[in-house]
Amino acid sequence: MTRAVITGIGVIAPSGLTAEEHWRSTLAGELHVGYHDDMLKGQVSGFAAEGLVDPRLIIQTDRWSWMSLAATRMALDDAKYDPAGHDPYATSVVLAAGSGGNEFGQKEIQALWSRGRAAVSAYQSIAWFYAASVGQTSILHGTKGPNSVLVSEGAGGLDSLGVARRIIRRGTPAVIAGGTEAPLSPYALVCQHTSGRLTASRDPRTGYRPFDADANGYAPGEGGAVLVVEAAATAAERGAQQVYGEIAGYAATHDGHHPEEPAPDSTQLARAMRKALADADVTPDEVGFVVADGAGTPALDALEAAAIRAVFGRPVPVTAPQGFVGRLCSGGAALNVATALLALRDGVVPAVGNLSRPGHELDLVREPRRLAADVVLVNARGFGGFNSSIVLKRYPEEGLKHAR
Repeated sequence: MTRAVITGIGVIAPSGLTAEEHWRSTLAGELHVGYHDDMLKGQVSGFAAEGLVDPRLIIQTDRWSWMSLAATRMALDDAKYDPAGHDPYATSVVLAAGSGGNEFGQKEIQALWSRGRAAVSAYQSIAWFYAASVGQTSILHGTKGPNSVLVSEGAGGLDSLGVARRIIRRGTPAVIAGGTEAPLSPYALVCQHTSGRLTASRDPRTGYRPFDADANGYAPGEGGAVLVVEAAATAAERGAQQVYGEIAGYAATHDGHHPEEPAPDSTQLARAMRKALADADVTPDEVGFVVADGAGTPALDALEAAAIRAVFGRPVPVTAPQGFVGRLCSGGAALNVATALLALRDGVVPAVGNLSRPGHELDLVREPRRLAADVVLVNARGFGGFNSSIVLKRYPEEGLKHAR
């Protein structure tokens, strides 16, 4: 099988406007969830589309797409990969979206109500659409490989990477994958409120706390990550200078239980984890640590903890750094992959975000922990029963030489 490796990372998140800023903030344990407009949110501060996004695209797209376009540019620069220097069919775009261009849609709905249909922008027809970021990225960079958008809520970021690997195995050398979100408009927040999973706390320190004994719901956030995924042989041939890791295994399942209520057990999440490990041809004992979904509600955290205990049968280190930034819908899973890759690179596992009283009989990482791991498993779940797991492996320093 063709090996799929990650050669570039771009991050736009509450924790930083680059991958390295995000990583430094995460290791420092900085909390970026704040109280704004009567609720806790993880907002990206200091981000301005001007200077990062073509002005012509700014008026046509939503904040979510601005973040995606900016993160894509960073990832391509990091990988030193220019799609224009390759055959147009050699590069694909596969991104995740769970909320779409809700902020743009919010303004257009208000214009419709207050001034009539003539006030609605023609760009509303494309800016809200889940595939807007995929389409605009493909057009901007002239890519003509297989494109798609994954809509599986919080699991989407992992699903996009799973599809990216499949596309590479089918012959397309490079894929732009991952996802960003900006689900903080009033419309998007109302949709999230209906789940009953948002924290009611007004204090960031007592709000979103994955796996905490006092967990009481999640704080929504914005941002995410975009990654450049390449066939290892192609990366070697073009002289790629770095590989953050390999997508070694991936699996997705669905609870098939209820469109809103979680399944009463963790059977399907555990199944996704086992299938991803089998796909990677690694045993649970080979996994150095787990980056958990960390939903932040007592019931969902208990279900994930039960799945982890069942699959590993040992106290594997578990982290959920998203407690520092909030749940970013599809962008959160992509950001966790970026975090996991940086952890593999530097041999240090970040702490569970905002953890005060650990629960659930897990080896929860409370402070950054030195750990020279070669394999990490990342979990993600989406509202409605989606479960996804991905296995990332450290890529050997000599790997690119041998891939030539």
